[in-house]
Amino acid sequence: MQGDDSPRATAQPSVTAQPSVTAQPSVTAQPKETAQPGEPAQPSGSAVILRVLRVSLHVGFAVLLLVAVVRLAVAGLSAFATWAGLGLALLLAAVYLLGTVLEKRHAGNSERFDPKPYARWWLAVVGFLWLLLMLITPDFAWIAFPLFFVQLHILRRRFALPAIAASTALLIAAMWFHNRGAGADALQLGMVLGPVFGAAFAVVTGLAYRALYVEAENQRLAAEELRRTRAELARSQHDAGVLAERERLAREIHDTLAQGFSSIVLMGRSAEKALDAGDHAAARDRLRTVRETAASNLAEARNFVRGLGSPELVESSLADTLRRLCTKTEAEAAARGATLRCRFELQGTPVPLPNPYQTTLLRAAQSSLANVWAHAQARTAVVTLSFLDAEVTMDVFDDGAGFDPAAAAAAAARGDGTGVGLKSLRERLAALNGTLEVESAPGEGTVVAIRLPLVAGSAALEASP
Repeated sequence: MQGDDSPRATAQPSVTAQPSVTAQPSVTAQPKETAQPGEPAQPSGSAVILRVLRVSLHVGFAVLLLVAVVRLAVAGLSAFATWAGLGLALLLAAVYLLGTVLEKRHAGNSERFDPKPYARWWLAVVGFLWLLLMLITPDFAWIAFPLFFVQLHILRRRFALPAIAASTALLIAAMWFHNRGAGADALQLGMVLGPVFGAAFAVVTGLAYRALYVEAENQRLAAEELRRTRAELARSQHDAGVLAERERLAREIHDTLAQGFSSIVLMGRSAEKALDAGDHAAARDRLRTVRETAASNLAEARNFVRGLGSPELVESSLADTLRRLCTKTEAEAAARGATLRCRFELQGTPVPLPNPYQTTLLRAAQSSLANVWAHAQARTAVVTLSFLDAEVTMDVFDDGAGFDPAAAAAAAARGDGTGVGLKSLRERLAALNGTLEVESAPGEGTVVAIRLPLVAGSAALEASP
């Protein structure tokens, strides 16, 4: 068992801060062995030494008690003394075993009953039973040596040393009491030196045990701190990964499915108006656009599940995909009753681009042109894809109403999920070491300029997990 007022032992400083060891080891307490989840616990060298010392102490107590009981049974004392000694010995064994078992169970599971507050009472009962047995026969004198260790580890040092000295004096007095019939030789030199040297040996060994315990406890605390830090790091990395994946999906949904659904709603309304006006050809054309857009959204959704790129880029090159996007933008603007001329221009010699580059440029064009026909009220829009020596650029120009870029950057996303286009695009480009510039002013149109470095961007792709 372990005392609640044991001396404090301060942990040595290490690379990481460690809590101080504030609880004194008991005869049964041991440093907890830590291991990673799913791995067996690997006890340290100090823990093994402490375990051996602890087991040796209990075995020594049991052996000495058994020897004393056997000698009591064959000593030829009166029946009352013999049966009283046997009963007290059995009671002492039960009390000692109860204390060690309770401490062992608590050391294995801190939620179980904690015997520390009752440790000194337990020690008092053990000591009292030992004194009673000493009055019956001196054969129980040798139990004092394991009890010295118990006193040293349960009591604070300033109390333990006087307690050991008092126990040594009582031990000498008991042996003198049983040997007083020898006259002048009742108190012999060996009866004094044996207990004194035994007590001194117990004190020295107990202090060494205490030092080992403190070292082992500090190692355990350091291991727990390291494991806790690793767990927190793994949790933060997991949370960061979840957040990054959520943001990536949000960008994909905004630039593909959301734009497609918006087009479907627009074309559906336009087809309804055409039917009301009796223009079946226009209604059929709008419904065909709805079907194509829905099929494209379905393909995009399936690619999300499979983690693939845009299906439009699988079927054709980036330039052809952007050219078709311009044609589709004109049709969607016409469905709104607006006249928009949208054309695609290619400059330079196309070179193969990584899939993330192509996807980012396509999403940028889709988002920019969706804003053109939805908000800009433009008559002309031009998408220019340029392949230069060290970079690929794309400019999306419109002669529409324009806006204030600073105010748009400061504005928060709207509650309906819109208003995140530029923010999403900047995040995409930042992941590829690209840049985004928006030049616009109210009434003067807009230019969205995108730059992707071919060398640095490729290095960023190789470095990304």
